[in-house]
Amino acid sequence: MLAALVNGRVLTEAGVVDGKAVLIEGGLIAGVVDAREIPAHAQRRDLDGGLLVPGFIDTQVNGGGGVLFNDQPTPEAIAAIGAAHRPFGTTGFLPTLISDDLAVVDQAMRATEAAIEQGAPGVLGIHIEGPFLNPKRKGIHDEGKFRVIDDEALALLTSLKVGKTLVTLAPERTTPEMIRRLANAGVIVAAGHTNAHYKTMRQALDHGLTGFTHLFNAMSPLTSREPGAVGAALESLTAWCGLIVDGRHVDPVTLKLALRTRPLDRFMLVTDAMPTVGMTDKSFDLQGRHIRVVDGVCVDDKGTLAGSDLDMATAVRNAVALLDVSLADAVTMAAAAPAAFLGLENIRGRIDVGHAADFCLLDDQLNVANTWIDGVPAH
Repeated sequence: MLAALVNGRVLTEAGVVDGKAVLIEGGLIAGVVDAREIPAHAQRRDLDGGLLVPGFIDTQVNGGGGVLFNDQPTPEAIAAIGAAHRPFGTTGFLPTLISDDLAVVDQAMRATEAAIEQGAPGVLGIHIEGPFLNPKRKGIHDEGKFRVIDDEALALLTSLKVGKTLVTLAPERTTPEMIRRLANAGVIVAAGHTNAHYKTMRQALDHGLTGFTHLFNAMSPLTSREPGAVGAALESLTAWCGLIVDGRHVDPVTLKLALRTRPLDRFMLVTDAMPTVGMTDKSFDLQGRHIRVVDGVCVDDKGTLAGSDLDMATAVRNAVALLDVSLADAVTMAAAAPAAFLGLENIRGRIDVGHAADFCLLDDQLNVANTWIDGVPAH
């Protein structure tokens, strides 16, 4: 069936356009046409003057709707997490597993395969954040779970049969050759929770590392004599950097300075969201530690940051308000940039013919009025 989304403003590569209709067929965008060119047999849906933008893609989602992926590495939990984030514009996501035993990593990967095969909306793969991290930059991760990547771990990390696998690791805790083996097997490799020197990070980039997980947080900083992981990230014009824009993880001034150093479409908005998103109960347990939301961020009893209570719609609004970027640029950081990072730029992240019909409808205050995933509206 051919559907037409009408009476809305549409954010395209050319900017916001009026008087256009978006045609959907078979879960894909069949056309962006003038209203007078809509085929007579198309089923029309009125957008009531709202702004239609590409659906948001979040590459770091630990939980939502009261569910923590580590606690429930099941396809049902993945679907519940996706359902909790969808009202906030997320139409594609990677359920993210915090450092855990390899047996749990295996369960999470098999659950991801099952969720995709069962058609859980929005699941694009899995993000395995650790346990291949540096204890000096552990953050909230349990260093008792940390280990190096050996052949057993390599076989597991490269075993996903459907979807994308993103692995966050500390380059100094492995070798450039192991990073190359992961990348050659199709794994997307990012640096995070790392104390690496610039030279080590540069070698990792040369051997296939393409991302930085929550830039500035839990990584060696840029200093006068040692550029560190942050310096390597800002110097690179090709790697993608995830940003948690909640006003607390990183000062907005620091983020604004970072945006001036390299192409904006190589920055991605991420939430690093925890189970509290979509819930009135703003507390949960993480591997034996009590976590609660304080002033919008998740912390343990010692005040250590433990992910966020952020959603993608708020991240987009914050980017506009705090980082002085345009709405179009904020949406690029929330959609096209993560799609490209995942190697999905030819099918997701833009409103263009042939792309998946994944949309977010925004009102004048940039609140989410509706979403579509593969052409299917939430309501």
